[in-house]
Amino acid sequence: MTVIVEEPMSLEAENNQVQKPALVPSLFPLIPPTLYFSAANEQVELLPEEQTRLLKWKISTVTPNVVRNAIARSHFMHTRKSHDWLGCWGHHMKSPCFKTLLEHQKLNHFPGTFQIGRKDRLWKNLSKMQNRFGKQEFNFIPRTFVLPQDILQLRKAWKDGSRQKWIIKPPASARGVGIQVIHKWSQMPRKKSLLVQKYLHKPYLIGGNKFDLRIYVYVTCYDPLRIYLFSDGLVRFASCKYSPSMKTLGNKFMHLTNYSVNKKNSEYQANSDDKACQGHKWAVKALWQYLGSRGVNTTFIWEKIKDIVIKTIIASEPYVNSLLKMHVRTPYSCHELFGFDIMLDENLKPWILEVNISPSLHSNTALDVSIKGQMIRDLLNLAGFRIPHREDVVSSGGSTSSSNSSLCAVSKETSNLEISGDEKVKRAFYLKQRFADQSLLATVLDVLTPNDVRVLAESEDELGRRGQFERIFPSPSSSKYLRFFESPRYLSIVLDQWERKYGNNRTKGINLLRPLCQKGVHLGTDDPAHMWSKCSYFSNYREAPVTPSKSRVALIRQQLSDEMDMDEGSDSDAFVASPRFSAGTVPNIPEV
Repeated sequence: MTVIVEEPMSLEAENNQVQKPALVPSLFPLIPPTLYFSAANEQVELLPEEQTRLLKWKISTVTPNVVRNAIARSHFMHTRKSHDWLGCWGHHMKSPCFKTLLEHQKLNHFPGTFQIGRKDRLWKNLSKMQNRFGKQEFNFIPRTFVLPQDILQLRKAWKDGSRQKWIIKPPASARGVGIQVIHKWSQMPRKKSLLVQKYLHKPYLIGGNKFDLRIYVYVTCYDPLRIYLFSDGLVRFASCKYSPSMKTLGNKFMHLTNYSVNKKNSEYQANSDDKACQGHKWAVKALWQYLGSRGVNTTFIWEKIKDIVIKTIIASEPYVNSLLKMHVRTPYSCHELFGFDIMLDENLKPWILEVNISPSLHSNTALDVSIKGQMIRDLLNLAGFRIPHREDVVSSGGSTSSSNSSLCAVSKETSNLEISGDEKVKRAFYLKQRFADQSLLATVLDVLTPNDVRVLAESEDELGRRGQFERIFPSPSSSKYLRFFESPRYLSIVLDQWERKYGNNRTKGINLLRPLCQKGVHLGTDDPAHMWSKCSYFSNYREAPVTPSKSRVALIRQQLSDEMDMDEGSDSDAFVASPRFSAGTVPNIPEV
């Protein structure tokens, strides 16, 4: 029987808990606050009764205790009903099921993330990126074959590399189930669906043992893409000393690092100290300290891991965004925690083994609680849960108090606002500028439209709640990753330029946004200063002069339409690279 350890607290500590407000105010006027999730030594104040009644969390069979504890400290009530909850930590759903999510509800998954969560899809998407951008950029996953379709290529590779080790994995399994290490063709399982991957036979060893790293990656939004990396994680060791001998390949305790496998070994040693380098499970921070004391540049390794994470998430981006547009009402409704499994080879190069879209959050030791408890608390604060407008919950079938608090009055106004025609034309222009120089792309910030202000304010608020997470995309140095997107994203361009300009001086950027929010620009405005097509500088970027008889928006729309007709069927790359103001890769303006 597994004992679950959950944030023990002494009576003295309970009496000395720090009082914390229930809401985190926005950095900006007229933007609603978010709910606060506390640490174990903090006590969250109660909201007024009419708001407390709205704090309902849908519990499922997979909701981990670290999540249950965090939401309980913020006075959430458990519910199993399907209509009146604000948050849910549950199973992944089929994409069409996301249509059932209401605008005030938040689920811990995006549709389509199985594109990196399944081992076969992960390889397919990363090998596609290798083909497009070169193996040098995406050379961080071992060569893989998906059977049965790759059987001929595998047979050839097998003959070319005699006495190689290969690792066999079911494409959609977890916890080490069905994994084998083999070196003979006769050992190949006769299964219809199988993943065969080149085995990293020269891993970096500590104390003679193999290990891998469980890295926690959190995505708050896919458009614009925002990726966070938790500062700590877990190091899982194999519980037998490593040997490269072919005779040892059947020993799972030697060749597999999965905790669920190694805990069954009678020689497995637990570790409850997140700072100790002992036993068969460490904290990632303890690993960095261990390697650093031996002269290893751990900062360089961490930066390479960030690079792997960003590129892998971008590989899933076109699929997720397509499904989000089809099935999800608002970006607010989805967020996701990923568990990246990384192994270091003998040269300390990191390799990605797999990505988990439902990483285990079970806490069997004080070490697990220390890392996972802090991580989940910070994640929930980053998620930005808001008190819904009372009418939203009532209309969905819930029962609430008849009173309405001013604290949630703004959330109705700021949820799911439409993009104006002016903003659509601005988006079309900048999406066409994919190969433009930075001086032109930087002009995207010259005129901030309502949606621009809304997204930038949301991004700054979110960053201020990050806790021990680090935002790795976008960042002041992340422009180099934009070329890996299958299609350019306007909001990613905006955030990238914002980071380039204000990423190292956030106070200046925040002070620019505050008066705009005070004036309500983010809620919509007819002020010409925030209408892109009415600003005087814009005429420098168009071929035709503005005439009094035709508005700029109408003129640009006509230009877009004319040029799309004229260039229909032309080479797409040459068309996008054209310096003329054309529709380029944006065939349907309302969809950009």
